[in-house]
Amino acid sequence: MKKITVKTSEPYNVLIEQGILNQCGKFISEVVNTKYAALITDDIVDSLYSETVIKSLNEYGFTVKKYVFENGEKSKCTQNLNNIYNFLADNNITRTDCVIALGGGVVGDITGYAAATFLRGLPYIQIPTTLLAQIDSSVGGKTAINLPCGKNLVGAFKQPKLVLCDPCTLKTLSDKIVSDGMAEAIKYGMIRSRELFDIIASHNLSNYFEQIDDIIYRCVSIKSNIVENDEFDKGERMLLNFGHTLGHAVESYYNYSTYTHGSAVAIGMNIITSQAVKHDMCDELISDVLKKVLTAYNLPLTSDADIKDLIALCSNDKKCESKSINVIICSDIGISYINKISFEEFSAFINA
Repeated sequence: MKKITVKTSEPYNVLIEQGILNQCGKFISEVVNTKYAALITDDIVDSLYSETVIKSLNEYGFTVKKYVFENGEKSKCTQNLNNIYNFLADNNITRTDCVIALGGGVVGDITGYAAATFLRGLPYIQIPTTLLAQIDSSVGGKTAINLPCGKNLVGAFKQPKLVLCDPCTLKTLSDKIVSDGMAEAIKYGMIRSRELFDIIASHNLSNYFEQIDDIIYRCVSIKSNIVENDEFDKGERMLLNFGHTLGHAVESYYNYSTYTHGSAVAIGMNIITSQAVKHDMCDELISDVLKKVLTAYNLPLTSDADIKDLIALCSNDKKCESKSINVIICSDIGISYINKISFEEFSAFINA
């Protein structure tokens, strides 16, 4: 088993092991002082893993109440959040009980936000079942829901009590969803680790699982280090947003229905790096290598959206500050920095 301790204001462990889902009751019982849990998941994950999780929890004395919602980004909304609140209230969940998020990024984000706000805060556990959630969204304490005008605009920082990553759950994912997660893994390599990038680049969708435990461990280690230095996203943590400002704009432009989060981030990373070349901020070879790796994992490089429309949507991104925007530039593979510029400069940068 691989273990990473995230040393934030509320430290917790990320455990990575194939088959750990069958033992989740044991590990959860060690970090909470209750035997009453609310399990929140989506309809796809429910059909695959809820039975396994509930069985393990029951073996360790837990009574479990389950809430299931429709899968997809559209469910990360105020209506579903209110439904979760009502579910928690109807089942008499108290501040001494716990909430368990079983699923991908959408499940983790909205469950975490519900846990952060219901009764002013409940302990919660993350059991991520997608690659993107295992390497990124389940770690770091960011929770949120979307608004019609933008992604993740309502949220809170809420660290989980424990994160359990079972790479075996990835075997049930479609290539499209694996690609979605690989976009974030590529991001981690670009901003902080050439070694990780090279491992990813030496594989593809047909054989990535050979190194998956190591890839997850390396990504979580990078995020853990950055989050420990900047838990509340005031400085260094912004590096994790490489490709995300434009990526969120792409998601919003297509009403969260055409591109997955990872695909949109891939487009954002490619555009930003291509433009960085034009502004002599990085070598063209870096852009070419990035394109090659993104393509190897069936990730898009561009969209049909008008770039002017995407730039306008960027003004709604949560990473904006007053009249400026933070653009993450990778000057080399594994080396990144934050470039804070005005919206006018950002527009000129993208349109060059």
